[in-house]
Amino acid sequence: MMLKRFVAGDFHSYDEFVKNFKIKTPPNFNFAYDVVDKIAEETPEKIAIVWCDEQGNSRNIRFSEVKEYSDRMAGFLQRVGIGKGDPVMLILKRRYEFWFALLGLHKVGAIAVPATHLLTAPDIVYRNKAANVKMIISVADDEVVKHIEAAGQESPTLKVKVLVNGERSGWLNFERELAKSEPCFQRTEEQFTPEDIALLYFTSGTTGYPKMVMHNFEYPLGHIVTAKYWQNVQEGGLHLTVAETGWAKAVWGKLYGQWLAGSAVFVYDFERFHAQELLQVIEKYGVTTFCAPPTIYRYLIKEDLTRYNLQKLQYCVVAGEPLNPEVYYQFLKMTGIKLMEAYGQTELTVAIGTFPWMEPKPGSMGKPSPGYEVEIIGEDGVPCEVGEVGQIVIRTDQQKPVGIFSGYYRDREKTESVWHDGRYYTGDTAWRDEDGYYWFVGRVDDVIKSSGYRIGPFEVESALLEHPAVLECAVTGVPDPDRGQIVKASVVLTVNYSPSKELAKELQNHVKRITAPYKYPRVVEFVTELPKTISGKIRRVEIRDKDK
Repeated sequence: MMLKRFVAGDFHSYDEFVKNFKIKTPPNFNFAYDVVDKIAEETPEKIAIVWCDEQGNSRNIRFSEVKEYSDRMAGFLQRVGIGKGDPVMLILKRRYEFWFALLGLHKVGAIAVPATHLLTAPDIVYRNKAANVKMIISVADDEVVKHIEAAGQESPTLKVKVLVNGERSGWLNFERELAKSEPCFQRTEEQFTPEDIALLYFTSGTTGYPKMVMHNFEYPLGHIVTAKYWQNVQEGGLHLTVAETGWAKAVWGKLYGQWLAGSAVFVYDFERFHAQELLQVIEKYGVTTFCAPPTIYRYLIKEDLTRYNLQKLQYCVVAGEPLNPEVYYQFLKMTGIKLMEAYGQTELTVAIGTFPWMEPKPGSMGKPSPGYEVEIIGEDGVPCEVGEVGQIVIRTDQQKPVGIFSGYYRDREKTESVWHDGRYYTGDTAWRDEDGYYWFVGRVDDVIKSSGYRIGPFEVESALLEHPAVLECAVTGVPDPDRGQIVKASVVLTVNYSPSKELAKELQNHVKRITAPYKYPRVVEFVTELPKTISGKIRRVEIRDKDK
């Protein structure tokens, strides 16, 4: 199995896992050559991708095909002048061409810049200029193409535009260009060092302009832990992570670790999420392991899961935002499957996780991954005691975890502001319990300080979401002359409820019953929508700015 080439030993407990797990990183490692092409050479008929869309189209893609099309892609890139260190933006939704394009970029040493299709023209201009993007490969979506073309007028470095599954004047056709290329691409002697950038991800920008997160060519190996030891994918299995290719979560769950661990990846190409349709494809194609954010699970538990044959589904994990314990228990009751939570960032791989040997604690992120030395640091810079809230910090003075980012592209000042003195400061806060499990509280800027108490927005939001009137909510701090700050809840109501003073009081009392009374929202504001980033994360900073 491919995994044994990079990891030594088997593990039978969490303690053994943390103590003995080591990744063997070969010199000049390149995932496209050293993993994909090797699998294609040894087991060419092995399925790499099972792809389907809402219209009923489907395709099983073998590793031999992945090798051939990534080779053709590499040849195409060379032909149009794209080489080592050149940034290429990929806006490909859930099209299977994403895998061919990304691996072809790896083969020539270019920088892949995955991006979401939700970007507008100003978003694209900002990214093109910040990263000096030379090529964009996009789906044939009229809205997306319109924004790219508008951005092109203000993007001096953009030279080549390529369209997937469509024709348009001024654009090269992806399929035709790959057909022109040779089906084999010869690996050169060019070296890939830890300093070389393979991936450039723009963060979602919850508090300001998106940062450009750099990952090197060793980054894929960090996702061995993600796939094999958190998602628990199996040799010959079929794994589904619900994520669009524009976000880092896609390579967490749709590529690197899964193929290293011997699992095929399942890709459901949909425009709008419908729980019933997702369950239907999980049943039809026999998905064995599944990863999604809590929002997806909240919709799944509203369905009658007994209508679906989910017997092949063996293991489910959750990440992206904290998990409401109520969702955990409802899903367990319906399926018998325990949701295993984890924590990471675009800058990291799985830093804290609930691993197969561990009993999950609903709402807890779990324990630190091997290679990650995690500390909780207070505002005074001193490590926190059990139960104390502080910032999650990754120590890198003794060892750097495989998969941690290289820094922020072209922004040394920003890099050094969060990574100094041998520690990376995540900007997230948490506390650790007596068993060593970590519990997420919120972003540093989101923690509310009221009358000497530190209140995390998540626990208040989690309590509010248990009330049937609450569809969505965001909890922030409002300046108060007596208490410093008071808790405010911005609430979007479900269809059967209307704003009223009585309902606000009911929600306040509900929170008092669910959690510590001092955490209840003294201000309840009913809103029709919450400000969000293009990735769907709530921009609490906008709410706070309005309340200053």
